[in-house]
This record gives sequence, C-alpha cells and structure tokens, in this order.
Amino acid sequence: MNNTKRTLTDREQEILRLVAQGCTSPQIAEMLSLSVETIKWYRKRLLFKFEAENTAEMIKIAIENKLI
Repeated sequence: MNNTKRTLTDREQEILRLVAQGCTSPQIAEMLSLSVETIKWYRKRLLFKFEAENTAEMIKIAIENKLI
C-alpha cells in the first residue's frame, strides 16, 4: 500500500472506523445522515485505497498500518 493511497479523508477515516466496529452501510448512513449509496461509494473507495479484495482484508490492512 503506497503513501498516496494510504491518505484518508476525515470522512473516510470515520467510515472505516464504523465498518471496523461492525456497522452496516444502512446503519452508517443513518448515523452520518448520508444515503446508503453514498456509504457504498465510500466503502468502494476505501477498498481501492487499501488495495483490498474485501472488507475483512481492508480492516486487516488498516489494523496492520495502525489506521484503526
């Protein structure tokens, strides 16, 4: 994971933390007053930034890099 991709916005960090806590996209959308589609977009963007195939891999990488 290169440094450019590791740079997360505050919103991405917030969503990553909520995903790591086990929150679903609809739950996150409600908490942040955003649409479910917006949360799905953020999740896809996070997967891309982490070069991860799935959420579990993304969380593993985030923990290894001390991002959560």
